[in-house]
Order: sequence, then structure tokens, then C-alpha cells
Amino acid sequence: MGRRKKEPKSVHRAAISSAAATLFSEKGVEHTSMDEIAKQAGYSKATLYVYFKNKEEIVSILVLESMKKLHTYLTDALQSQSDMYDKYIALCNAMLKYEEEFPFYFHMVLDEINIDFENTDYIPEDKETFLIGEKINTVIKDFLIAGINAGEFRKDLKILPTIFSFWGMITGLIELGSNKETYINQTLHCSKQDFLNYGFDTLYRSISVKGVPYEN
Repeated sequence: MGRRKKEPKSVHRAAISSAAATLFSEKGVEHTSMDEIAKQAGYSKATLYVYFKNKEEIVSILVLESMKKLHTYLTDALQSQSDMYDKYIALCNAMLKYEEEFPFYFHMVLDEINIDFENTDYIPEDKETFLIGEKINTVIKDFLIAGINAGEFRKDLKILPTIFSFWGMITGLIELGSNKETYINQTLHCSKQDFLNYGFDTLYRSISVKGVPYEN
């Protein structure tokens, strides 16, 4: 324990967060106790509270880190392509990658978020997560505006409602694909990815002037 005390606080917080992430994925947040997190991380419960006030603060740290990854996935996806349709598909697949790597946090970031940081108590990481979310919205906004200016997307699109609608529809498709994969395989006679590709294409048609390219 003496060696631990010499390590930066960030090292301990990272170790505890990693242990908590494992338990949350296995048991869920509600069914994971601080005692179990301490044991998983190799700390005493008293030491755990030196680095985190409560379980909610640990969750906030984990959601923030996953949102940072999502932001990176989306920006990298858009930069990897030049064609607007290819950018769009890369964007959708980046969100799919995020869901597959962080299914627990994928669902959590879709929950209600605090937007009143002036009049309510909040964990600092919650505000940072909100700001990352706004950066993600800006990335998508820039993509939509670029598509409109290029004559690829409809000029009558309302940018902010379109962003919010696409968040809901794309994440909903991804969630449906994960939850109903067996049904999709047996009843629709296609793979989860084929189902998602069809759904992504259908959504693209709602904003595109020219429809979906590369059609047979």
C-alpha cells in the first residue's frame, strides 16, 4: 500500500474505474456495490472513498471516457471518406462500433442528461460529457451543412431537429439490430449488418436529393 500512496491520484481513479466497468458490464450499476468495486480493484472500501465520493461519480467518469471515444470514432470516420454518402455510412458504422465496444455506455448516453448547470448540483464530469455531446452535434451539423452546400442533401433540412432525429433513428436501428439479431436472421433472412445497411440507406434517402448511390 505504501507504493500506491506515491502514485498519482489519476492512477488510482483509473484502476478503480476499470474494475467498476467490469462489474457494471456483468451485473449492472444497480446490482454492483462499492464493496464489490473495492474488492475487484484491490482496495479497501475506505480507500475507495478517498478517490470517489460515490458510485455515481464512477459511472460519470466511465461515461465521459466512452463519449470521448465516440467523438474520436465519428471525427475519424468522416475524415476517412470524401464522398458524402461514404461519409454518412462511415458515421453510422462508427456509432455501431461504439455500441459493440461499449454497449453499457451506449444505452446510458441516450438517457436523460442534465442541461441546467447553473441551478442544479452536478458531478463535474457530467458537464464535460454534455460538452463532448455538443461537440459531436457540431461534427454532425458540419457534415449536414457540407452536404447541403454540395447539393447532395435537401436544402429545406432543419439542421438541429435533423441531428436529433438522426441520433434517435440510427441508435434505435443499432439497438434493434442487437436485440433482435436472431429474429432478423430467421425471419428477415439477412444478417444483422445487412439489416442495418438497409436501415441506414433508408434514412439517407430522407435527407438526400439524389437518393442512395451505388444501387444495382
